[in-house]
Amino acid sequence: MKKLSIVIVTWNCKVFLKECLDSLASYRQDSETEIIIVDNASQDGTPELVREHYPEITLIRSKENLGFPRGNNVGLRKSSGRYVCLINPDVRVLNGCIQKMMAHMERNPRIGLLGPRMLGADGVSARSYMGAPTLWNLLCRALALDTVFSKSKLFSGFLMFHFDRSKTAEVDILNGWFWMTRREAIEEVGFLDEGLFMYADDLDWSKRFRDAGWKVVYFAEAESIHYGGGTTARAPVRFSVEMQRANYQYWKKNYGRLSQSAYLAIMLLHQVIRLVGYSVLWACRIANRDETQFKLKRALACLQWVVGIGHHGQVTADARIQAETTPC
Repeated sequence: MKKLSIVIVTWNCKVFLKECLDSLASYRQDSETEIIIVDNASQDGTPELVREHYPEITLIRSKENLGFPRGNNVGLRKSSGRYVCLINPDVRVLNGCIQKMMAHMERNPRIGLLGPRMLGADGVSARSYMGAPTLWNLLCRALALDTVFSKSKLFSGFLMFHFDRSKTAEVDILNGWFWMTRREAIEEVGFLDEGLFMYADDLDWSKRFRDAGWKVVYFAEAESIHYGGGTTARAPVRFSVEMQRANYQYWKKNYGRLSQSAYLAIMLLHQVIRLVGYSVLWACRIANRDETQFKLKRALACLQWVVGIGHHGQVTADARIQAETTPC
């Protein structure tokens, strides 16, 4: 058994992946570490890059885009490390980050899922955690109460605007850009839910760790850079619809029909408010019209999706989303 396994799922992220793997140079030569790349049928030369420049890395090539959870599960099944890192390909791992995380896991054996502080490309700390979604904090988001009362824990529960990123603390959800977990926790909790193609896998996995008695911890003492948006920026409207679809799929998995109806009503309210607000901004030329028009289009697409769910009662996905988009 290795001490550490690093699993990276990639899809057409050649430039990002090269920087990620270069940042892991010391681990590529470490006999106690294995790095596993799961390539989701990239067409940009990603597999060739790995084979030619990183022969010490295990490359698994899929004939199709498996999506984020299923792709990671392929890597997890192949891995043997006592600790496992799931890292997005658009992450530059900073010096000392993984070492600090492993040391913290060693000192705290009940931590099941650990995430470092996330820095943007500009070096500024960004949110990489969330509160567990509830009808109350989803309503606060729909009404923008979490923005108006951003310092209040009562009103900013889901996006946690009140949270101090400089302090290590238990959280409900760690976003899936950079996770460290331990083998025994995976064996108890299970792999990622393959019913989710992209998004909401972080909600689901974090909840399952907590339900099994494992701690989910944001670790402020280690940090890395997440460029983000490398793939999803190509189709932002479909990106938003897919995120909404996945979040509702998570809700259906965990809550009854009455709660599902309330959830859809809040989502409907959320999109109607956005649609009306952006329409006013566009008509009055208060904000940038191109940006406002994009937000109008996005809100309308999401509203149509919610209305469609209300009529048909089913979670459906645009096949193009699953074929063409997955987080870089």
